[in-house]
Amino acid sequence: MASSLTSVGIVWALLSFVSAVASCVGFFMPYWLLGSQMGKPVSFGTFRRCSYPVRDEERQATVMLEQCGRYASFQGIPSLEWRICTVLTGVGCGLLLLVALTALMGCCISDLISCSIGRVAGGIQFVGGLLIGSGCALYPLGWDSEEVRQTCSNNSNQFQLGSCEIGWAFYCTAGGAALAILVCMWLACFAGKRQKHYPY
Repeated sequence: MASSLTSVGIVWALLSFVSAVASCVGFFMPYWLLGSQMGKPVSFGTFRRCSYPVRDEERQATVMLEQCGRYASFQGIPSLEWRICTVLTGVGCGLLLLVALTALMGCCISDLISCSIGRVAGGIQFVGGLLIGSGCALYPLGWDSEEVRQTCSNNSNQFQLGSCEIGWAFYCTAGGAALAILVCMWLACFAGKRQKHYPY
């Protein structure tokens, strides 16, 4: 099978895929912030939430509905910072996924990835990782929203968790971005084979 990647390039393709999957899975899962409300576990992502209070008209009381879902609209996301975080992280994940899929195709297709294209791909990974990292850095600014304060015993504030804790999805997303910036970007410079020049 023809390949346009060097042996370093194959490692780069695999790590790029791992980085993209980690970031995308972490971004989609609503387990960035974990807490409890009315005795039920509650978790938040950037644009999704698990367990939320609803009014039960039969019992004339507020009960916790234990299911996960997206906010009804983009404006429904609890804070401006989380909206910005959603956009930045989503675009960053898209860039990492694009490079990872291109890198994997380079394992099977000759002349797809040259030295210069590998460097460009590394630059795209750097930008994608930077966007995701920026989104992760903005996320704690939304901890002062009313929804989060209700879940964290009214003790949370920007960069203060109160009774809540950071969930595995946040670390997964940030870890994928760090892998893209610190490792994949560097390996991309050595990923592509030198193109053969034919005298015509």
